[in-house]
Amino acid sequence: MTIDFLADAAALRDELIERRRDFHRHPELAFQEHRTAGIVADELNQLGLEVQTGIGQTGVVGILEGASDGPTVLYRADMDALPIHEANSAEYVSRAAGVMHACGHDGHTAIALGIAKVLSKRRDDLGGRVKFVFQPAEEVGGGASSMIADGVLETPAPDYTLGIHLWNDLEVGTVSVVSGPTMSGAGVFEITITGKGGHGAMPHQTADPIVCSAQLILALQTIVSRNVDPLDLVVITIGTLEAGSARNIIPQTVKMAGSFRLFREETRELVKTRIQAVADGVASAMGCRADVDFGLGIGAVVNDAEVAERARHVFANYADALTVVQQPWMASEDVGLLMQRNPSAYLLVGSANHERGLDYPHHHPQFDIDEDVLPLGVGMMSGLIADYLGVNS
Repeated sequence: MTIDFLADAAALRDELIERRRDFHRHPELAFQEHRTAGIVADELNQLGLEVQTGIGQTGVVGILEGASDGPTVLYRADMDALPIHEANSAEYVSRAAGVMHACGHDGHTAIALGIAKVLSKRRDDLGGRVKFVFQPAEEVGGGASSMIADGVLETPAPDYTLGIHLWNDLEVGTVSVVSGPTMSGAGVFEITITGKGGHGAMPHQTADPIVCSAQLILALQTIVSRNVDPLDLVVITIGTLEAGSARNIIPQTVKMAGSFRLFREETRELVKTRIQAVADGVASAMGCRADVDFGLGIGAVVNDAEVAERARHVFANYADALTVVQQPWMASEDVGLLMQRNPSAYLLVGSANHERGLDYPHHHPQFDIDEDVLPLGVGMMSGLIADYLGVNS
């Protein structure tokens, strides 16, 4: 049978907007999503889903059973916010000091609940089941692994995994469906430069770790321009720098922290080796010592080509409302851990509106979305999931 899922979703527009704004008013940091998880669990219970809570600490799982047997489609949404003080003036501005939904996870959660509502009303038409996974702690990289450790990929194990990220680099009404790598992998590191402190007026008696760090920050960029194949995308960023206590004192140490992004895992070891070598070399040349510590990284998000093509085929039915592009992005996501065992796709859904000024980048204190994306996201993803469960949209 044929169902107009965009129409089903449009009927929920006001509800979706209010739910998203409620989550936006009450953001919660990684592994602290207790209020959000409680609302999610309550709504899933009201829809008649089998609900599990406390998965990966604050994660929620809801299983929607269709009327007949068929594949299991896992749909994932993340729930956590960021430690950012919001600078917007909308009536739904964050009420939590220093915490903000600045990456669209409030919208992800609202959309996933909307999909659950739309598909639960159509459960008699579904052959198979949908496993809704509401994940904590995406922003710190530990949420997906915590849920996996608690068995989220078991009983039932998914046959397919799907998800979306609202994306302010794309206008609302656009979706990026990439075959292959769609979001980069990431690594993190900290570097401590130890020199010899002293008086700011007598730098010749010191080994200045601040000057050394300045040279190092610039030198690290040569890894991208001179060590990595120009056709292999890599970004290295220093995000924090801690040094000194007074303007006339050369400190003993400087600490910096950074990240790198890449699509090919073969490049990871090269980047790490070069970061270590460049840090050692610059520090040695300036009479200092560099201690480099690498944290746990995550791999790239890689879409299965057949799943991506199926998504493009389904979305062709929504051509009046949706433009499909293929554009990978250098941002990173731990959803790739949930996608490794079965054919999967993660889609970037445009949420910006340049004319209305809703185009601030992710993680910006004035980030916001065009809420037209909420019913669109519900409709398009309900249609794609239903297509796997024997229903044409």
